[in-house]
Amino acid sequence: MARDPDEVPGIANLGPDPLADDFTVETLASIVGGSRTQIKGLLRDQKVIAGIGNAHSDEVLHVARMSPFKVAATLTDEQVAALHTAIATTLRDAVRRARGLAAEDLKSEKKSGLRVHGRTGEACGVCGDTIREVSFADSALQYCPTCQTGGRPLADRRLSRLLK
Repeated sequence: MARDPDEVPGIANLGPDPLADDFTVETLASIVGGSRTQIKGLLRDQKVIAGIGNAHSDEVLHVARMSPFKVAATLTDEQVAALHTAIATTLRDAVRRARGLAAEDLKSEKKSGLRVHGRTGEACGVCGDTIREVSFADSALQYCPTCQTGGRPLADRRLSRLLK
């Protein structure tokens, strides 16, 4: 007997599906509107928006030309619209590339389609700047300084602590 998804632990707590028709710019605006969380963390939080993990959040933010450290509540209407478009196009492209692939081929296909995630030290395909990385306790993020932070490198908090 199939269980109602709302009764399955974990699934019941998932945020909205960003590829669903009812995930509109207005939906995203209501999610980011009151959040003092950095946009990278908000995108990764499965209870806020389902299905965007570490890799795809890096990709979405690159497409949206947005700093991963930007506070969600500070996004302008134009930035929310750009972020919504970036979420939809990035995830739809990933689904399209994965369609019909065998499970053992999914990881290599995913990596081949990424613009910044996992490409530290490589040239950005958009502007040619060097992709940079910021490390955290449990993960790392990759970004392009020219495309996303006005050319300013972000502080790597783990390394910064060691240098003091």
